[in-house]
Amino acid sequence: MMNLLPPDDSQRASLHNEVHARPSARIRLPAFILLVGVFNEGISRDQECEHLRQLQPELSLQDMQGNFVRLRMNDYTLKWERHTEFTRYSLVQSLPENAGLGSQEPELLSHLKLPQGWLASIPGKTFSAIKLVMLHEDLADPQFALEQARKWIGDSPVIASRMGNPAHSLVATDFRLRESGFERMLVLAPHGTSKSRAGRISQRLLELETYRLMALRGLPIAKIVSSQLGQSEKELSDIIDSLEQKDCDDQALLTRLVGLAASVERMTADHAYRFAATAAYDKLVIERIVELRESPITGTQSIGEFMKRRLSPAMATVAATSQRLISLSERINRASSLLRTRVDIATEEQNRLLLEKLTKGQELQLRLQSTVEGLSIAAISYYVVSLLLYAGKAGKAAGLNIQPELIAGALIPVVLWLVWTATRRIHEKLYSGY
Repeated sequence: MMNLLPPDDSQRASLHNEVHARPSARIRLPAFILLVGVFNEGISRDQECEHLRQLQPELSLQDMQGNFVRLRMNDYTLKWERHTEFTRYSLVQSLPENAGLGSQEPELLSHLKLPQGWLASIPGKTFSAIKLVMLHEDLADPQFALEQARKWIGDSPVIASRMGNPAHSLVATDFRLRESGFERMLVLAPHGTSKSRAGRISQRLLELETYRLMALRGLPIAKIVSSQLGQSEKELSDIIDSLEQKDCDDQALLTRLVGLAASVERMTADHAYRFAATAAYDKLVIERIVELRESPITGTQSIGEFMKRRLSPAMATVAATSQRLISLSERINRASSLLRTRVDIATEEQNRLLLEKLTKGQELQLRLQSTVEGLSIAAISYYVVSLLLYAGKAGKAAGLNIQPELIAGALIPVVLWLVWTATRRIHEKLYSGY
């Protein structure tokens, strides 16, 4: 076929296919879905590939370059997803017997289709583990369905809502960790729910919980930084108080301010990414809640309401701490500008005083020079008149009828004028080049 386009950009195909990078699964109800999220810092793709080869030996590293792999086995499906900070493993298998509605906190983990010990040996540190069960149930009576869900979840308070507009399913959870390290979620959907819809529901719920936990990673850091910021703000306040005092040592203040600025910049460099990531994950949580299109069930909180009351204060704390860090850095810059202005003014005052001293010295030098020049003119005139007197005496001795003393006395004004004129011309020649 004739090529109708210019050559492709090197990234065209990967960018075009990004929207298909992590497709939702097609899930047949009833189903048991298990998700494990681990931090992948220090964990290479090779290590993860080697672990997945225990399930599918023919898997290659090249297959994992797209950050998404789905392994289809005989009686289960495993999905691997690698993100910037974490990796998720999602298992979809058939629901164990006696785990449907009517059972109370059914035991699920012993029915895993995965090889024994495979989950525990996943490379990385666990931050999220969820057991999600999806069942068929008639939702004509939401309150009855909710009571059944409460029994299945356990004794703790349940958060639940209907999803979709119009409502097509019901979700219930308690967001609590069990002794096994997992939390439970239950989705009830009527018969006829498509595999695609079931897959989208599970993906939204699992992503919501994953991103919620990732967003909360910024909270412990925000608490630590908040304490450090309190000390730094007090230090800056002390420096500004000292700036108001005219007798303080500017060099000492500058040293303290530079140290404080370095400390704040270090905090910014260490934690700015975490705070920005928290904001990004929080935005994703909000988007996933909106996508659920919840409608409340009387007598219980919806997921959106629960998140608003429990997650929002934590996110507000992180956002406020991040803003405090930025604000403190700006205040330090303003204090630095004030101190620099103060030092510049002091320097200019010192330069002015130095110039005044130099000017006075030049004036004294000029006066001294004028005095010396006057004495020089008198001395030169004295020697010239003396020479004329000797010349007159020599002429008188040679027989000339003259009075040397009278002539010398009469020429004194002339000699003074000539010497002064010659001195002025020398000055003019010397300073004409400047």
